[in-house]
Amino acid sequence: MDILSIALILTFVLLLLLGAGLWVALSLVGVAVFAMTAFTTAPVGPVLATTTWGSTTPFSLIALPLFVWMGEILFRTRLSEDMFRGIAPWVTRLPGRLLHVNVVACGIFAAISGSSAATAVTIGRMSIPELHKRGYDERMSIGTLAGSGTLGFLIPPSIILIVYGVAAELSIARLFIAGILPGVMLIALFMGFIMLWALVNPGRVPKSDDRLSFWRKVYESRRLLPTILLIVAVLGSIYLGIATPVEAAVVGVLGSLALAWGTGGLNRRVLADSLMGATRTTCMISFIFVGASFLTIAMGFTGIPRSLAQWIGEMELGHYGLIAALTVFFIVLGCFLDGISVVLLTTSIILPMIQAAGIDLMWFGIYLVLVVEMSQVTPPVGFNLFVLQGLTGRNILQIARAAFPFFLLLQIGVVLLVVFPEIATYLPQQMTKN
Repeated sequence: MDILSIALILTFVLLLLLGAGLWVALSLVGVAVFAMTAFTTAPVGPVLATTTWGSTTPFSLIALPLFVWMGEILFRTRLSEDMFRGIAPWVTRLPGRLLHVNVVACGIFAAISGSSAATAVTIGRMSIPELHKRGYDERMSIGTLAGSGTLGFLIPPSIILIVYGVAAELSIARLFIAGILPGVMLIALFMGFIMLWALVNPGRVPKSDDRLSFWRKVYESRRLLPTILLIVAVLGSIYLGIATPVEAAVVGVLGSLALAWGTGGLNRRVLADSLMGATRTTCMISFIFVGASFLTIAMGFTGIPRSLAQWIGEMELGHYGLIAALTVFFIVLGCFLDGISVVLLTTSIILPMIQAAGIDLMWFGIYLVLVVEMSQVTPPVGFNLFVLQGLTGRNILQIARAAFPFFLLLQIGVVLLVVFPEIATYLPQQMTKN
């Protein structure tokens, strides 16, 4: 049987298992077992055992549960309230006014949580009631939060960048640094769109009631100081080479515990809930990671990645053609799977193509996260949409409609990253020189 037929059969089996409602991790293992049993003579049991051990024991993977725990701790503090009050005085003069708080606050929280859904729900709990009370357009309030929540995937310390770094055997520290400028680019795109929308629809933005003096604004900004110090401690230690990502994660956990204690939000219940939340999330990711790693090995035995890479090379699509095709593929896949599942599911198949096409794996990691961010705001399976549905009580289609402009802005971000790859590669190159 030819390679194309095998690939189509395995794709059908995977879609069948996912459509039946089987967990993503079990679906991946099921496809791998089927592939090895039907198309190879390799021993399934020993390969599964060694893959499970090898995929869960890399030292760099230790950073994953630590950063997840840091986000869980901060999720249960008054951080979102402090950020709202600290940022709000500075944006009331901009067109769109307090709508910018969603973008800036999500950007800040993303830098200490690493999770898209956690970013959206933490900031949304505070900002949505405040914006509604002040008479801001509900659709725009929801849309800005849905779009800005995706920053949790990109701005380091990103959980999904850790997962990609381990799967692709890349430096997680360099991946973190590579995500900074693209994250700033998205923040600028989101804020620019808000200002343009506000100028076109002046009647849908409440008038400013800002009467605070400059020094009063500075005083209100004191609430941001602990958060900024934590971001500097985590990312600064990595960028300066003082700490590895694992060591920086330890600093982040200790800092988040101190921040929770300082705001009066740390007690036995909060500590237990944060540990359980981090355990559930880490186990889910690890389980998927094992399944994806096993599928990677199975694909290697069948020879599919090598044949696909050769096929891509013979098509001579070029960088732009390949990236355009992959973008459409990831957008469609993201409609049905969460971001981490998309990355782990496709890495084994996509990376040989990328290497054959001569594309930088570091740049591709940032591109992949940008495209996967779209899956957070695309129905029917968009985690940020589900989060906002729970916060607002609106149906999923209303929320998806509100998030659609930011879905398009993410696509613009992808185009900019493709046209100007230095957005992702400049800082890692400077880090290497230093």
